Amino acid sequence: MGDSSNTFSLLVPYAARTFLSQDAVLTDVKAVAAIYEKLLAREVVSVQELEQWMLDRSELDAALSQAGSILYIEMTCATDDPVKSKAYQDFIEQIEPVVKPLAHRLNERLLALNGQYPLDPVRYEVHLRSARAAVELFVEKNVPIETQISLLSQEYQSVCGAMTVQFDGKERTLPEMGKFFLENDRSLRERAWRASSARRLQDKEKFEALFDKLRVLRAEVAANAGFNNFRDYQFKAYQRFDYAPDDCKAYHRAVKELIVPLRRAIDLKRLKDMKIDALRPWDGAVDPFGRQALKPFDDVNRLVSGVGDIFKELDPELSNLYEDMKGLGLLDLASRKGKAPGGYQNTLTEARKPFIFMNAVGIDDDVRTLLHESGHAFHAYLCARDPLDDYRHAPMEFCEVASMSMELMGCDGMRTFYDDEAARRSNIEHLEGVISTLAWVATVDAFQHWLYENPMHSAQDRRAAWERLHTEYGGGVVDWGGLEEERAFLWHRQLHIFEVPFYYIEYGIAQLGALQLWQKFRRDPSGALSDYKKGLSLGGSRPLPELFSAAGIRFDFSKEIIGPLMDDVYKAWEGLNR
Repeated sequence: MGDSSNTFSLLVPYAARTFLSQDAVLTDVKAVAAIYEKLLAREVVSVQELEQWMLDRSELDAALSQAGSILYIEMTCATDDPVKSKAYQDFIEQIEPVVKPLAHRLNERLLALNGQYPLDPVRYEVHLRSARAAVELFVEKNVPIETQISLLSQEYQSVCGAMTVQFDGKERTLPEMGKFFLENDRSLRERAWRASSARRLQDKEKFEALFDKLRVLRAEVAANAGFNNFRDYQFKAYQRFDYAPDDCKAYHRAVKELIVPLRRAIDLKRLKDMKIDALRPWDGAVDPFGRQALKPFDDVNRLVSGVGDIFKELDPELSNLYEDMKGLGLLDLASRKGKAPGGYQNTLTEARKPFIFMNAVGIDDDVRTLLHESGHAFHAYLCARDPLDDYRHAPMEFCEVASMSMELMGCDGMRTFYDDEAARRSNIEHLEGVISTLAWVATVDAFQHWLYENPMHSAQDRRAAWERLHTEYGGGVVDWGGLEEERAFLWHRQLHIFEVPFYYIEYGIAQLGALQLWQKFRRDPSGALSDYKKGLSLGGSRPLPELFSAAGIRFDFSKEIIGPLMDDVYKAWEGLNR
């Protein structure tokens, strides 16, 4: 992607505006407030008028959300640009605090009007349920606190985006350093790993202080809303109607019983294949047989075209959607200095188009990441027809099914980048990654439960809790001797803990759903893809279990479903290793 401002200026609304004026300035506080007040003051005297009132609000919500998304995207693409950082900061500090109370009043009015002019209980079930939960949770004095929290999240991005390492005569971003972990020269891997870890540790006090500020503010938000702890508040804020903290803890226990032993077996095989005395943290990504690291592309353009070829082979409709996104310039994929870490897909809600952000450096994981984020993009496209903005956003547990399924269904397509042997290697690594991810999800989620169940903890308490959980879910093979400090602060890398607390169990739930789709895909590719698209097309218009059901899978992350799925994954992994 070139100039993002130019790219976004060329986007047009999916549907012509009928409520907002074409020249509405959605970064001007007074103008935005006036639009909300106009909607609040409108007379509504029938079901039909109520439905139109809801559509007009949806138009406003989508346009305002897109304005904020563009500012966020431009900030993350250049965290070192003070103008872009300031523009996003202004939106957080000026627009959001004004909008939140107005949105609350709109939710209250919606519920009151529904009492007078009852809406279709099936069509609007989820929307009304969401509005009720938002009304119950809203506390006006939390608005300025939430603004502080958002600004601290931006600070986390800025600290991470500024991290570079001088390594072998060149300044490199931390994502770029990941390439060295794939090198066969073990001493080179170790130097790269230590250099990257040392750079992160330089900012450990910043991260510790940042988190302490966040946890205090979050506890205050929860207490203001009448909750005993932030965990319970956040579950309601995420509108987790279909599972509870105890279900998450059952997942943790199932992972210990069923997944950690598989992870241990994989690590022991790696130790044996590498013929080394101890498996160290820098030994986990390299090929265990000393083969050259998989290198799917040298140039990001090759990544874009290769993934496009995978979609052409997979499904014509998905291929067309990918080409549309590519043609509109809605990709920023290469790693560079000043860019925020990680990858994401952000929906531009008025245009109803997806944007993908990545830090590609030419490694195998980059292909999987683009497949993953493209799955999110397909979700945005396939539910774009729904006129209600609220229904064009699915629960995150199902959003991640969209992305993780695409990683798995794209496995055969890895031959686009590799010969048969290299593609086999890539798929072995991916299945190992699935098992590791499920264990890592349990580690991070269990840690977050501990953090907020023990709100008065000290930094030392926190360190001890992390080390204990990292040991419980780690498999016990990797030797961290002499690296106690690096291990103690590994959690600083997990941006979810700082930016979107308790948003991580979704990856575990979704991975199990994606594995179910993958099972069907191997037997019936066209049927699985049809189910996949059917589920995604519903957006967030139905409750979570119904979305899973529409995709032909079960909403279940208990031991009963994890066991058979892990047997299947392990057999597939063994088959590829023969």
